[in-house]
Amino acid sequence: MSLFPQRDPESLGLDEVLYEKRDRTAWITINRPHNYNAYSTPALQELAAAFQDASWDDRIAAVVFTGSGHNAFCTGGDVKEYQSSYTQKPRDYWKYMCCFKAYIESITNCAKPVIARLNGMAVGGGNESQLACDLAVMGEHAFIAQVGTSVGSVACGGSTQWLPIHVGDRKARGILMLNQRYPAFTSLSMGLVNVVVPTVVGPDGEFITQLTNGRTYLADWNTDPWDQPFVQRAAPADLKKALKGADGYKVDFSIMDQVLGDLCDQIVNKFFECTRYTKAQVNFWKDAAWHSTVGHARDWLSIHYTSLEPYEGMTAFVEKRKTDYVGMRDRAADPNGSSEFLWGPYSQACGSCGAKGIPTGFSHCGQCGESLVK
Repeated sequence: MSLFPQRDPESLGLDEVLYEKRDRTAWITINRPHNYNAYSTPALQELAAAFQDASWDDRIAAVVFTGSGHNAFCTGGDVKEYQSSYTQKPRDYWKYMCCFKAYIESITNCAKPVIARLNGMAVGGGNESQLACDLAVMGEHAFIAQVGTSVGSVACGGSTQWLPIHVGDRKARGILMLNQRYPAFTSLSMGLVNVVVPTVVGPDGEFITQLTNGRTYLADWNTDPWDQPFVQRAAPADLKKALKGADGYKVDFSIMDQVLGDLCDQIVNKFFECTRYTKAQVNFWKDAAWHSTVGHARDWLSIHYTSLEPYEGMTAFVEKRKTDYVGMRDRAADPNGSSEFLWGPYSQACGSCGAKGIPTGFSHCGQCGESLVK
């Protein structure tokens, strides 16, 4: 009797994560399509449990990690949850980061190779999630982006640590500081993913993107010349129609799943202990960068959640309005202004009731209602 019995996926009692095992492969899916597969706090805990189970199950050779639907692989943390919970209780964000840290490490520490199946956009923590994986297969309709400096956070849950390793220092800084979108074939050329596959099917039922030399996909292990990789290529307008299912266009994952099946078969036909230790060795630089910084990141982010930047960025996101970046800069530049507190520093006192720590922007005491005007 093993002390680590093989478990059926149903026994884990997962709610926001789909988990199945077939053909020596574990499939783990973030199942929150209603918000573009952004992970909630419970979802992080469920994901970590699924990855640990797959890691310990000797029947499993490889893990495929994906999202529900065709719009998003993962868009990181649930900003609505951040805005409603963690800007109100920043101390709880430290606990949240403990859950996130355990989730990311359940991928990097998984004894089996983890393949990210990018069925849609990988944004913010979604890109960090796919960077934690060993390999990545991306649909041509997807894109990769970071958004931290736009929403009041920092992408130090994997991206600040690992993007320089994947794409080099200068490109990493551009991705992190400018928050631009990187389409699939650009992501492949930068080293963010291993494979890009056609996914856009036109009204005639055929894939629009056609490749030269008999290829059905582009991969970083292709060794033949790439000077002319495309016979024809899906245009941005085609991608939009496919995502909307308009005019007979659709997203089709058949080539993607053929590639994934081939990758998993290749992994099955390798020695598993050698594969496990190869992963441990290759993880050296990722582990060094991660463990040197993630504890500090956890504490800094939880402290920063007490400030105005995350409040403004995430409230603007929830309210679907333009973020007041310039106004924040003006408040910081004003000698009497404050970019740290919503209503200014807690420096006033009420002469009537003696209340202290009243924000400088208040004209009346919140305790007794008396005027604070001197």
